[in-house]
Amino acid sequence: MGLQECADQMIGNWHVRGISGGEKKRLSIAVEILTQPRILFLDEPTSGLDSASSFFIVQALKHVACIGRTIVASIHQPSSEVFALFDDLLLLSSGETIYFGEAKMAIEFFADSGYPCPSRRNPSDHFLRCINSDFDNGFKNFSGPSINLTTEEIRARLLQKYKCSNYAARARARIQEISTYTEGFEIEKTRGSQATTWKQLSTLTMRSSTNMSRDFGYYWLRIIVYIVVSICVGSVFHDVGTDYHAILARGACGGFISGFMTFMSIGGFPSFIEEMKIFSKERLNGHYGVGVYNLSNFISSFPFLVMMSFSSASITYFIAKFHPGLSHFTFATLDLLISIAVVESSMLVVASVVPNFLMGVIIGAGFIGIMMVTAGFFRLPNDLPKPFWRYPISYINYMAWALQGAYKNDMIGIEFEPMEAGGPKLKGEYVLTSMIGISLKHSKWWDLAVVTAILLANRFLFFTILKLKEKAVPKLRTIYAERTLHHLKKRPSFRKTPPFHSKRQHVVHSLSSQEGLNSPLH
Repeated sequence: MGLQECADQMIGNWHVRGISGGEKKRLSIAVEILTQPRILFLDEPTSGLDSASSFFIVQALKHVACIGRTIVASIHQPSSEVFALFDDLLLLSSGETIYFGEAKMAIEFFADSGYPCPSRRNPSDHFLRCINSDFDNGFKNFSGPSINLTTEEIRARLLQKYKCSNYAARARARIQEISTYTEGFEIEKTRGSQATTWKQLSTLTMRSSTNMSRDFGYYWLRIIVYIVVSICVGSVFHDVGTDYHAILARGACGGFISGFMTFMSIGGFPSFIEEMKIFSKERLNGHYGVGVYNLSNFISSFPFLVMMSFSSASITYFIAKFHPGLSHFTFATLDLLISIAVVESSMLVVASVVPNFLMGVIIGAGFIGIMMVTAGFFRLPNDLPKPFWRYPISYINYMAWALQGAYKNDMIGIEFEPMEAGGPKLKGEYVLTSMIGISLKHSKWWDLAVVTAILLANRFLFFTILKLKEKAVPKLRTIYAERTLHHLKKRPSFRKTPPFHSKRQHVVHSLSSQEGLNSPLH
């Protein structure tokens, strides 16, 4: 594929230039060839390449075809040398077959139909000019008997000629022969990947980790933003203290950390969208399973989530001087870690459903907004409307459980100054039950366990959606294709019949006279 000079370069992304677009195209073809597929479909493999590169690419594909592989490619404006490498040719116009047979016999078919290719013209250019009626405005293409025909009329004549030709008869006979031969045979079901589950997991994890570490916008930029925001939050709530007003300050800081700090995880959504594109392609090729991908994604992202949560918790916890003690700090770090992991998993669920980045960000932001408003900070849990918002939303809201655990971790065991001087001190337990409305019937570790359960539920939901898409998408595409064909058949442009000769007055110039070329067959 001519990639020796860039063998040691990165492919590149939005901040690393990497290899060129043509090299990326050649690389994608090479990767598919390495898997040795029985059938290889290529959509315009030479687009964006120069004539020399296009020739060598198609020549390499020709060698692959010669060793028993079937290659089907749509080709964009091939040169005469590239066109000569193809074994068979299928010409389509408005969804109908104009020619299907050996590529070298297409010139003879057009000549027999009365539309010969000039001697020094690229055959593919000639064929497309004869059948492409998108820009048919009465311009005349041929001399002789066909001088007054438009491109649409030429297309219709070629279509009729092919239906009655030996080429169509041979194609129908071959299709019937293959159908008869394969009747009663069961399709051999082969395992998509020959690698073991452990090999798939280790390879995917290593690749994802490498990609995440190299892509500055995937996690590194978010880690920097988390650190900067944590410094700002810590300085705002510096040495929050234990006076009466500190109750509100501690609650506000905890609400900000549980809400807005986890909300920033939505910044990884563009990377999730790109990752889902790669997964969809590789999954269709059967390289690995859904469960392996799900697990490898979590394992590779976990170290970065630890860095985000540990750095943020360390800065805010010690600058604000929350409840001292290693166990309290450990809980605060774990609470933030699992909360961020839940948001990341939720964004993966959204990325697996929505088709583009903009819709994903909007839906993701809306989802987290609902979680924030029902978490118990903006309105106390007991004051939420019981139908729907209290039951079940607040109970399946990861942020509600995370915030309760954070409040318990910080306030239990602390005494606050009373509102009026000389009054009894307010215990943290009293503040939680009477002022914030949090039940103490279960410990903070139970709250953390529920957040962990929600994380696992989101990962399972992500797995389920991917599995359902594998079964549902082909059926939906079939229904969509049938409806599209049904509507197309109703359009006049799709069922055109040979129209009457155009009477419009135009200056007549044949193709050969335009280029100063003479047809050897005309």
